[in-house]
Amino acid sequence: MKIRFHLFIALMLLVSFSNKLKAQHQYPSPLILDMVHHNPGEAPYKTAYNDPAVIKEMGYNGKVYFLFESPALAINWESVDKDILPKGSEDRKWVDAKAKQIKKMHAQCKAEDMAIYAMSDLVLFPKRLIKKYEIEDTFGDPNHPLTEKFVRAQINEMFDQFPDLDGLVVRIGETYLHDAPYHQGAIDDKSSPEKTIIPLMKMLKEEICVKRDKQLIFRTWNAFDRNMSPYLEVSDAVQPHKNLIISIKQCEGDFHRGRPFSKLIGQGRHPQIIEVQSAREYEGKGAYPNYIANGVIEGFEEHAKMPEGDINSIREFVETTPDLYAGIWTWSRGGGWEGPYVKSEMWCDLNSWVMAQWAQNTEQSEAFIFKRYATERLNLKGDDVAKFRRLCLLSAEAVIRGRNTVQNDISDVWWTRDQGIGWPAVAKDAVGQKRNLEQKDESIAKWEEIVALSKAITWDNEAAKSHAIGSAEYGLRLYKIYRALVYMSDAEAKGDVKEIKKWITVYDEAWADYNKLPEQYNRVATLYTQDYDRHIAHNANQKVNELRTQK
Repeated sequence: MKIRFHLFIALMLLVSFSNKLKAQHQYPSPLILDMVHHNPGEAPYKTAYNDPAVIKEMGYNGKVYFLFESPALAINWESVDKDILPKGSEDRKWVDAKAKQIKKMHAQCKAEDMAIYAMSDLVLFPKRLIKKYEIEDTFGDPNHPLTEKFVRAQINEMFDQFPDLDGLVVRIGETYLHDAPYHQGAIDDKSSPEKTIIPLMKMLKEEICVKRDKQLIFRTWNAFDRNMSPYLEVSDAVQPHKNLIISIKQCEGDFHRGRPFSKLIGQGRHPQIIEVQSAREYEGKGAYPNYIANGVIEGFEEHAKMPEGDINSIREFVETTPDLYAGIWTWSRGGGWEGPYVKSEMWCDLNSWVMAQWAQNTEQSEAFIFKRYATERLNLKGDDVAKFRRLCLLSAEAVIRGRNTVQNDISDVWWTRDQGIGWPAVAKDAVGQKRNLEQKDESIAKWEEIVALSKAITWDNEAAKSHAIGSAEYGLRLYKIYRALVYMSDAEAKGDVKEIKKWITVYDEAWADYNKLPEQYNRVATLYTQDYDRHIAHNANQKVNELRTQK
């Protein structure tokens, strides 16, 4: 009898232990993830969304830590070679300090019962390793035997030294080294399914998904994110696994309005998580009203005329291919470089909160969730809810018309980004250019209505009121500068010196009015600057100064 009892107890303990092991690997479904994209090379953002407790309360169930918060930079490589990062060296001290910082972050996330993911560039190794093993010319090739060996070792050390890590988000489209002084990164043939994407994905799947029962989120960005053929080639070549997810931005290319909805969404064999930028780097970074959650969920107006059968919204993706829907991944803050820097996160918060709440139950309408935001988080009442709704929907209409057109007539979508403004090219044809000019006027009319609505709403407190009105004015005044430049560009293309002079005057007045914002509203974001030209081909103000001398 005692033996049976002890066997029973032993069996119960075994079942309990087994259940605990299973629980450790039961990932939330769908994934509702958030990431703060800190500016590379700068001090990290001070934002509420760094706190796992904050984003959990918003509806998220996991956090993605940014590239320079990745264990890839914090492992000691001792399982490979103790001389790679020798104790006492400056690079070892840096790595150990980074590890301490990351473990503290993970502990905070774990305390909130949030899933923990780290975004990492591949291939990324310590400089000492690359030099010692003389792989300067080959380490970017994932098929090279030493590269494969070191990537596998890297994966093992990352999960061994950071056991709270639930998965990796892998990026191969770019490599940032701005905050990685002792590491070197590269990837060969990043857009080749055969040479790079397929072998790397298979290797990572084996090491992460199969061996460790952890999750691999493989980003398509800048590698196989635009063309159906290579995407399906990868999909067909890599056997699906419950822990393997592919990440896709909701539009083709980067987060630009006017770009097509991603044709890859809803295709292939692998579950997909959709990336959404809440404070878009080409559209003010939260400095002015820019409500994108409605367009992402229900479809932007520029995607309404897509061919029948094509998916044009995240809702349609979920409804037509529910087996492929793995979740939503927002960037609550960040993307791009430098400013504007916001003092209030209201517009970032609106987009992120609505996306997270909708992702929890995709049968909800976006309008229903929006109303909850207005009443629950902004404490708006009565007619003010409808006014706020109108303001936000207008912002989406004003942005697309002010930067491009609803028909995507401007091919150079990069002409204004971050805190800078470049010289806008004319549209691709005369019909498009006529529409381009008309929609710049429409944008200003919409911004004027946005400002009027912001002043008509009874806000819950003075800080909210000041920010709402100030940020609406920010949008109006900035987009007046945009309009002046687009008309000036048109006049230059036509050789109309009189019109050029007219719009230079308008441009100067618009800048003078815009620069008054900080004196009038103390909660506005930092301003765009005339001399900013990072990643901008032709600085607008420089071009205007050249045109001033024309006779």
